[in-house]
Amino acid sequence: MSTRSIEIAGHNITIHESADTYDRTTGRALTGSWLWDSALHLAEWMAAADLSGATVLELGAGLGLPGLAAAVLGSCRVVLTDTPPLLEGLRRNVEANGVGEKVEVRELRWESDNVEEFGNEVGEVDVVLMSDLFYDPEEMGGLGRAMRAVWGDRTKGWAASEVRDATVDCLEALKAEGFKVEEKSVVRRRLMRSPEESAVFAVFIIYRD
Repeated sequence: MSTRSIEIAGHNITIHESADTYDRTTGRALTGSWLWDSALHLAEWMAAADLSGATVLELGAGLGLPGLAAAVLGSCRVVLTDTPPLLEGLRRNVEANGVGEKVEVRELRWESDNVEEFGNEVGEVDVVLMSDLFYDPEEMGGLGRAMRAVWGDRTKGWAASEVRDATVDCLEALKAEGFKVEEKSVVRRRLMRSPEESAVFAVFIIYRD
């Protein structure tokens, strides 16, 4: 396990990574147990946003950096969600940053039958955070369903992604789920794990159509 310290708007956020978190069904290592550049790009972009008193939910949170950034940037309530194998790592990062009074960790599988029940329990939120979720167009139906479960009249989505060949297809699929997408903050940046390499990243603002 490695530990990273990320500075967002003058706040140091501690992120514990894990290299030994596996899917119990497939046996494959889960990439959500590592910190990815899209999460960092989104958290840095959020530094200029006004989150005072906001209720924020992160989908596919992985290690939870954007959600933890929301907590230190003034949100009153943050809900971090992911699949069961990743929840322990999320709780560890919440504890490491001392934000347990405003951040909760909850299981959410987009394809499960209880997505609507989850939405009723959590209630409508102000901001839905997503990072590096636009990689498989076939996943957008489940993602759209999870988004609709917590979406209200005032809700907006903030998403960051490395711009890959599949990104456009994912965004088109998300539009078919009833959402509008506006592209922001397109930059090329060096990769955390391979500083000699770079990639293009973008932030997207998402609204209900």
